Amino acid sequence: MALLGFLGKDKKESLNKGLEKTKESVFLKLSRAIVGKSKVDDEVLDNLEEVLVSSDVGVDTTLKIIERIEGRVAKDKYLNTSEMNKILKEEIVALLEESSTQAESDFTSALSSKPYVIMVVGVNGAGKTTTIAKLAYQFKNAGKKVLIGAADTFRAAAIEQLQIWADRAGVPIIKQQMGSDPASVAYDTLRSAVAGDMDVVIIDTAGRLHNKINLMTELSKIKRVMEKVIPDAPHDVLLVLDGSTGQNAFEQAKQFTAATSVTSMAITKLDGTAKGGVVIGISDQFKIPVKYIGVGEKIEDLLVFSRFDFVDSLFS
Repeated sequence: MALLGFLGKDKKESLNKGLEKTKESVFLKLSRAIVGKSKVDDEVLDNLEEVLVSSDVGVDTTLKIIERIEGRVAKDKYLNTSEMNKILKEEIVALLEESSTQAESDFTSALSSKPYVIMVVGVNGAGKTTTIAKLAYQFKNAGKKVLIGAADTFRAAAIEQLQIWADRAGVPIIKQQMGSDPASVAYDTLRSAVAGDMDVVIIDTAGRLHNKINLMTELSKIKRVMEKVIPDAPHDVLLVLDGSTGQNAFEQAKQFTAATSVTSMAITKLDGTAKGGVVIGISDQFKIPVKYIGVGEKIEDLLVFSRFDFVDSLFS
């Protein structure tokens, strides 16, 4: 199976750089796992299992990968350890393919609706505000008219932060006072988007998990109000997760997928962590496509997720 890249040269270099810490950690552990071994036997598989679990891939997903490699070892009778990387890459790409329900696309692709409404959810501190700005910037650079709605009215700094980032991205923002009704902000934003002939609308929402019932009620209300303006909105519910929190990101994904129907994910802060393996586990366990990954703090450091390029950067 040929691993076909999707990202251009510059973006691939950003990805390689962003995954450096994870790659170093995984490779160090992998080389220790197969040191002095010529063929893939039970001991090598046990060691590989340990490497994947300690790289935040998650237990269930690790067991699935090991099972697939065992199947290939049994079928091919003799596999040497130098082939291990190639097999590991192929099996992880295949696993990510099963979790992805949509073709990889970039910011220039045609959108299914106009305006195309993205509702962004996730806990505070996961990189939600910067991800919204990075999305807005990328869509704008691709020639699309973008509008941001500041519907996280719960946290004092949220609106100001979003305004600063919207200015950096050069994109207009609809906002109200702190403490305003989030659904009202969403409603105003969609009406402005329709009136202004916008292509993309990105709505921020409050990122608090202290009470799942409140969160569920609020997100449902925002959706209902949006539907009054655009019947099939939102077209994408994007969950932003902090990759550097490793297994904690699994827990957040569990909470948010229980509170609302998440349709895609963005995994941020992969450049500052060795826990990049979490992307593989989350994608597999939740069967929700990872659409974007954050590999740096600059406004252009948000990449469309390509499973081929990701696995290639991780294991090459």
